[in-house]
Amino acid sequence: MFTGGKSFVSSPPAFSNDAKRLLVCTGNTVSIFSTSTGLQTGELEGHGAKVTSVIVVPASTPASKVLCYCWTASLDGKIKYWDFAAPELMKTIDIRFPIHSMVIPSLLSQTTESSEKIHDVFAYVSTEDVKLKGDKTISVRGQIQKCNLTKSRLVGGLELAKIERPGSIIISPSGNQIGVYEKCKLLIWEIPAKDLDQHCFKKIRLHHTKSFTAMAFHPTERMLAAGDVTGRILVWRGVGRKTFSNGKLINGGLNEDEDDSPGVRSGDDADSCTTWHWHSSQVNVLFFSSDGAYLYSGGREGVLVVWQLDTGKKKFLPRIGSPLLYYINSPDPTLSSISCTDNRIQLLRMPSMEIVRSISGIKLPSSRAEMYDALGSGVVFNHTAGLIAVPTENYRVQFYSLFDDREVSEVQICERNHHPSDDITVKVNLVALSQDGSTMSTVETRLPEEGIGGLVSLKFWACDSQSKQFSLSTVIYEPHREAAISSIAFRPASHMAVSSSHGGDFKVWVRRQEIHPKDQNTGWTCHAVGSYKKKPLTAAAFSGDGSVLAVAAEKVITLWDPDRNTLLAVIGETLEPITTLSFVGKSSYLVSASRGADPLLTMWSMSKLCTIWSYRLHAEAIASSMLNSTFAVLAPSKLLKSTGSTAGTSQGAEGAILLFNAENPVPFATWSVSKAQGGRLSFIQSSAFSDNELTDTTTSAGEVLAYVSGCHEYVVLNPHGDQDSKLSISRRRHSSSLDETEKFGYASIYGELPEFRMEIDQTPFQSMPPSEKTWKTIFSGPSHSLPPLPKLCSDFLESLLERRSTVVE
Repeated sequence: MFTGGKSFVSSPPAFSNDAKRLLVCTGNTVSIFSTSTGLQTGELEGHGAKVTSVIVVPASTPASKVLCYCWTASLDGKIKYWDFAAPELMKTIDIRFPIHSMVIPSLLSQTTESSEKIHDVFAYVSTEDVKLKGDKTISVRGQIQKCNLTKSRLVGGLELAKIERPGSIIISPSGNQIGVYEKCKLLIWEIPAKDLDQHCFKKIRLHHTKSFTAMAFHPTERMLAAGDVTGRILVWRGVGRKTFSNGKLINGGLNEDEDDSPGVRSGDDADSCTTWHWHSSQVNVLFFSSDGAYLYSGGREGVLVVWQLDTGKKKFLPRIGSPLLYYINSPDPTLSSISCTDNRIQLLRMPSMEIVRSISGIKLPSSRAEMYDALGSGVVFNHTAGLIAVPTENYRVQFYSLFDDREVSEVQICERNHHPSDDITVKVNLVALSQDGSTMSTVETRLPEEGIGGLVSLKFWACDSQSKQFSLSTVIYEPHREAAISSIAFRPASHMAVSSSHGGDFKVWVRRQEIHPKDQNTGWTCHAVGSYKKKPLTAAAFSGDGSVLAVAAEKVITLWDPDRNTLLAVIGETLEPITTLSFVGKSSYLVSASRGADPLLTMWSMSKLCTIWSYRLHAEAIASSMLNSTFAVLAPSKLLKSTGSTAGTSQGAEGAILLFNAENPVPFATWSVSKAQGGRLSFIQSSAFSDNELTDTTTSAGEVLAYVSGCHEYVVLNPHGDQDSKLSISRRRHSSSLDETEKFGYASIYGELPEFRMEIDQTPFQSMPPSEKTWKTIFSGPSHSLPPLPKLCSDFLESLLERRSTVVE
């Protein structure tokens, strides 16, 4: 198996010294992206838990910019040292405490004097005491510790602070100060220039009435900025002047005359404190520019604000589309990055703040409960192309490749400006794809305002065969009057779809060309309407050959002829309403699932119109094979005992995938999975591996099983191997893209030099007429159209000379 869909924004990224690579923490690995193409070029694998920090060793001289070394820290308690150009692991340090954040001050203040004695390198880490994690009576579990990276051990007997929860450690650009924020106070330590194992640290505290959410150090002055939960930004000047100056503690760092320190709370060591307020909610991003003239801030509004420190004037980068999390400067002053909550990293050209490129991961579930409920359909699968469609907060659907682990495209479902802090007024309730991926259907609901104006819209989208982009084909307003749509199903190998409604009816939709072949209109129209005893219809599905339509009418299943719209049969009656229907491949079996107090998973025979077997099992998702009579069920672990399966009993597992044969009630394969709530399953055709090297025997079976968890991480499994079998897939890392697309030095300005050959050209010169002053036209035209300088120079000199004719004696 292989995994993907990791978060790109769980921790701050880091630029390489030449700013041509961006190192991003992605789960248990560090992914390396090219800043020129946005494609992944490499990966650092070796940690056993989530990577929380990546620190690139800065270049001490211009010549050392080619060196590519970095430190990483993880929740597995290990610190690793890498050569990420190779990539190669060079050193591992195990401190046996989960590391939530790490900084290395000496890397920012390292000297270039070769004669000076090389001192040990120390890291400061925010760790968690796992022994106290289960004890609810103890509220303080975090601690700031010091680690000697040179000697690969923690500094014994030294603990800078104990904090309630482990968080981020902020370091000044010069490396001489570090700080953390905890509730309404800031803790700041001065780091000596020559750090030793045992050292007495000076510490100051700054206080506020609200909880802090971000902080940043000025690069050159004793200035500190911090943001709070209300959107305010506090800027202290002269921070630690009494405590940190000259190595002496004066009056305990207290301010005796508050009039000389405007805005500073009593007992805080600062000269002044200024408050700025533009953000409407908590501040997540604070960062000073490298020259110290500007302060960057950002939050939930999705706007990057640039403050001029001297005047307080503001400049904005609006409509980023998602709340901001991190702002990172690069060694190249014209390049920086911002990380957003929608799992996207934007690369900016500075100082114009133009977005030049995006590195997009899979869209993460919304943290807002009302928006999470709005995206009720979850992800849906394109079975033939290996893509998933993910509804997003900004009224879009993201298409993401499972095998390349990257975004393919986005479709704007609702033409509406999205502001992250706005109230929810439109919900994208359902997304469905046809079996071949050529058609998409969406359902959106516009919520009523003060009880007026609610609207349900059903849309059909057509995919262009060349560009693979979706365009809107048909919009149907209130397709089932005011009732909500419960499901959408597409008929295999046909331009037909059915929508079921809680209002008690279903409608069959066909493309106009199916009825009138000569009609050039590619829109969709209603072909038939059906109902059963006015019962709410909760699910619908077509058989593998498309000859039968199954519609769940609460607790019974109705079978229809979709062409004639006639009722064929009514089968079964469950204790709870049926929520899912799925035909098992092209067989004569139908599987149904119901939820509630008495959940039930039932297998039905279409030839006998009766139940084959059933389980009292809550099915979170069901996926049926398109080639044979197997199907998979995603079930929570707490209800697996009724199946007799031991899957899901592993420590930390929240559910299990059970693989059945339709005729056998005993699952023949199981996998333990995490984050099962909200997860989805699907069989994917192995032909989607066409651009990847698949060395597993799965190609003979023709399908793989894809599982997307509730947090949108995914795993692709071999459904016909044992539980430990793995798919060996070589993803395209685009490792050559960096060299192919970028030119450096002379070539980046003038182009490539012509190839120089040592052989003497024996071709005799041809006699030429006298020069007509062609040099007058060589330099005509716009500068970007001129040939490279070596070519231009040779032509220019040649135009000034007249060649003699060859004389043969």
